[in-house]
Amino acid sequence: PDWLKTKGGAKISDFLTTKKEEDKEFLEEKSSSLVTKMAISVANCCFFVLTSTVKFGFNFSCQRRFATLHRSLPQATNQRRKASPSSLGNSNTENDAVFQKKISGRSYDADGNSGKHDTGRSQKTAFKSFGTQRKEKELQSDTKEQQAETGNLQDAAFLNAVVKVYCTHTAPDYSLPWQKQRQYTSTGSAFMIGDGKLLTNAHCVEHHTQVKVKRRGDDTKYVAKVLARGVDCDIALLSVESKEFWKGAEPLQLGRLPHLQDSVTVVGYPLGGDTISVTKGVVSRIEVTSYAHGSSDLLGIQIDAAINPGNSGGPAFNDHGECIGVAFQVYRSEEAENIGYVIPTTVVSHFLDDYERNGKYTGFPSLGVMLQKLENPALRACLKVESNEGVLVRRVETTADANNVLKVGDVIISFDDIHVGSEGTVPFRSNERIAFRYLISQKFAGDVAELGIIRGGAFMKVQVVLKPRVHLVPYHIDGGQPSYLIIAGLVFTPLSEPLIDEECEDSIGLKLLAKARYSLVSFEGEQIVILSQVLANEVNIGYEDMSNQQVLKLNGTRIKNIHHLAYLVDSCKAKYLVFEFEDNYLAVLEREAATAASTCILKDYGIPSERSSDLLEPYVDSLGDNNGIDQEIGDSPVSSLEIGFDGLLWA
Repeated sequence: PDWLKTKGGAKISDFLTTKKEEDKEFLEEKSSSLVTKMAISVANCCFFVLTSTVKFGFNFSCQRRFATLHRSLPQATNQRRKASPSSLGNSNTENDAVFQKKISGRSYDADGNSGKHDTGRSQKTAFKSFGTQRKEKELQSDTKEQQAETGNLQDAAFLNAVVKVYCTHTAPDYSLPWQKQRQYTSTGSAFMIGDGKLLTNAHCVEHHTQVKVKRRGDDTKYVAKVLARGVDCDIALLSVESKEFWKGAEPLQLGRLPHLQDSVTVVGYPLGGDTISVTKGVVSRIEVTSYAHGSSDLLGIQIDAAINPGNSGGPAFNDHGECIGVAFQVYRSEEAENIGYVIPTTVVSHFLDDYERNGKYTGFPSLGVMLQKLENPALRACLKVESNEGVLVRRVETTADANNVLKVGDVIISFDDIHVGSEGTVPFRSNERIAFRYLISQKFAGDVAELGIIRGGAFMKVQVVLKPRVHLVPYHIDGGQPSYLIIAGLVFTPLSEPLIDEECEDSIGLKLLAKARYSLVSFEGEQIVILSQVLANEVNIGYEDMSNQQVLKLNGTRIKNIHHLAYLVDSCKAKYLVFEFEDNYLAVLEREAATAASTCILKDYGIPSERSSDLLEPYVDSLGDNNGIDQEIGDSPVSSLEIGFDGLLWA
């Protein structure tokens, strides 16, 4: 710069010509030092600007411990909003957001930790998504040490089987269920498994409207079709019809389950560049872990290889070039580093076998019981369990087949002749033990398991049919679009986890939130139906401020689900529609006036229909009558002792 030349160059040079010869060397040394310091300052400034460009912000709830991992471009972050005539037809302003899923307290591990509510843990720890950007120092470390293609891997054939996934998502608007959110895009990874199919993560293609894939070294993107999505195991199966895409392709071979300290290489297309990336590490741990996307507990491989946004769906290899799993989530915390997770090939094979058996994915089964450890000798003696083994049945889900076989107070000591320890663990390979749920996850929906139990001190064997667990408040909406019913401006919809995410927990209320987190299904088809908001109109004056309240009855009849509510409204012949909410709150509408006002309300708010398409189908009552309901809908909560208690686990 001119000022440096003037002050650090010209003036000093002129001054040197007037000084004595013995001072010249000293002054030149000072001048050199000055120029060096200025150069360092300029370099530091440039480095600060450079590193500032790679800092990424992220927004996530401290309670969200687990989250799936993929690289997402800016997408809509939903905040609770009231419908208004001016806003209903428009999309929300978008904010930078990450693709995360809330984990609520419904599934417990063998140590009693909740997969959804991590009560008692530091709120600073979090399982973040691949869409969540890493801290600057983590990004630099990964780039220098791990995130580069090594010479011996650059030309490896298995790298060419890894492809980049481009997905366009259009998610439902759960607060305004008759419309969708503004679309957004994301990138991830996938790999070829043969027969024209690819594997990736389910969260990479959630709410997809278009999926494209691109091979390494190719500049052409090919359209892919989603054949199946396993939400609970976070795996999706894709197919590409183009023959050009498969020319010269060598599908990957699924390898065995690795051992501790085995080398592992993660390959994918994370942030930081457009070309393929390779990171290396070792297997740190193999155990049943919580899967963020599906809020399930399945076998997982923990590794210390760097996993970043965009790696989601990419394969992990052993030293023989065999695929040992699929990268899918990572743990971030101020107290921990380098904790990434891979879906093992045993889970992947289960997903593929399920799809081949049924032509669709049906899900991992569940026993449908809540269990307690029997580590205390006095507890075992009281239950007449002589050996140090077994787990106590504390609760049985009403809809599970186990409800016909097991009783509260039974002690399960074996599963298919494999003994269950008092900690709720079973033998796993040599010198290892693993959570009891691992044995259940090896079964398929509809399989029969033989349980050895102790009841009242007597040993017996019983058989139980396993089937996927049904949640009262679902984590994901089948079909993508939520159900809704609008009656004279009163908007009713089933409670779901995505709706809770959109509305924010504060607006939902503690009582309703507790039901969502801890209540169990008491009969098939049960839903918690809420009044999400009221579209203001003369016919509903006085009810405008009502929102997020559970509706219990209509004209004295208890409501089972949203379809049942629509049926009750359609078949009502009374003069008034009397809605009963919690805490004996009433909302009464004149039936004929409500019917007459519906068309005007729909027009004013730009709503295409008063109900979702699924409610146009005839209603089928699975219970026959209301005699099958012996308690309030959603009023089957888990007690406070069952929330995060160290001696409890689900199976």
